[in-house]
Amino acid sequence: MAQNPLPDHPMRYALANELHARPFPVLDPPCRAMYLAIKKLENAAERDRSEDRAHLIALLDRHGAPHPPPGADHYFGRLGRGTLKWEQHTEFVTYTLFAPEQQADAFAGELFNLFPRDWLSEAPGKVVTSCIVEVMSVAPEDREKTMARYFPSWFVPESLSVSAVADSSAVVAGDFQIDEHGHTRFAVLARPDTTPTRVGRVVQRVLEIETYKSMAMLTLPRARAVSATVARLDRELSDLATGMAEESEQATEVLHRLLAMTAEIEALSSATAFRFGAYEAYEAIVTQRIGALREERIADRQLMGEFMMRRFDPAMRTCRSAKGRLAELSGRAERAANLLRTRVDVANQAQNVEVLRKMDRRAALQLRLQETVEGLSVVAISYYAVNLAAGLLSPVGHALHLEKTDLVAILTLPVIAGVWFMVRRIRNRVASGHDEHG
Repeated sequence: MAQNPLPDHPMRYALANELHARPFPVLDPPCRAMYLAIKKLENAAERDRSEDRAHLIALLDRHGAPHPPPGADHYFGRLGRGTLKWEQHTEFVTYTLFAPEQQADAFAGELFNLFPRDWLSEAPGKVVTSCIVEVMSVAPEDREKTMARYFPSWFVPESLSVSAVADSSAVVAGDFQIDEHGHTRFAVLARPDTTPTRVGRVVQRVLEIETYKSMAMLTLPRARAVSATVARLDRELSDLATGMAEESEQATEVLHRLLAMTAEIEALSSATAFRFGAYEAYEAIVTQRIGALREERIADRQLMGEFMMRRFDPAMRTCRSAKGRLAELSGRAERAANLLRTRVDVANQAQNVEVLRKMDRRAALQLRLQETVEGLSVVAISYYAVNLAAGLLSPVGHALHLEKTDLVAILTLPVIAGVWFMVRRIRNRVASGHDEHG
């Protein structure tokens, strides 16, 4: 067949290989799976992932195992007498050990000895979940006898869920309790004719349900704290809204308080946005993985899906409620701020109009005062100018046989007219100069 002459997208092979990079484990019962999920307490999504790889390499070096390629986010290989599967996720990293069954005490956790204590203490994070899955090969006719023999000592009856899964090819049991060794226990009773690949898929889904359930539950304490804060802010917003309706307080002061509250709400929204978004994704994965098991009831026993509906779903509803209340409060605060801002703007405009009116009245008063002063100035200047001119022209008056009073009478009107014209000209010049610079 001729090779495709079209050039490949640079990411084509990488993306195609990504679909096959994390295969399900292949498990042949009887065997066990030991599982750890480790997460940093803060900013786990932004952690330095090279620390995760360095911690993995330190474990591999303890057992002389080969290293993963540089920058790898998953690994699958031999570790001691078991097989290790390591995966990096957005917020956490997981270690899963698979090994043949070699001890009678199913949940003693002896396989965890492959994780040295000092190595665990140096982990870049804290344990979110730790699981042991006991995988047994049990014929359908022996299931009830096996469950009656082992389950009372393995699990807490009050929270135990038991169901047939994957077309009744296996039975999955678990109580989601943390035992005295710090592990959550699960049991998988596979039919003898169930393929190792199918057994691996069932075990993988059980581990994913426990992991993503735990990751989703991390949001619950934050949701409760947010609910308490939202309740307080809701009361404060209601008080402010009442004050706005009654106009009992200065609008500007209320606006400042409202803007401070809005800033607090936005800060809370920003701080919880990732956590609230993450729990929704994790909850969806839990629901999908339970659906993929295709549970069937065994006698009157509780299904895993029913356990989640009774214990897990209420916690998720609390998270949804907190997220919704916070978003609703943010919208209310924003609408109240916009309304109050409009009121303040209208009040400011009214104040500006009143200020302009006062300025107009003051300008009119100043104009009248100026005109009065100008009139008085014309009279005063004219008085002195007439007397000065009469004094200067007295020789001419004697020559014309005019008395001083006659001379003053003759000079008064022209002098007043000249002074008035001069004052008007000066005022007009000053006014025009002010207009040019204004």
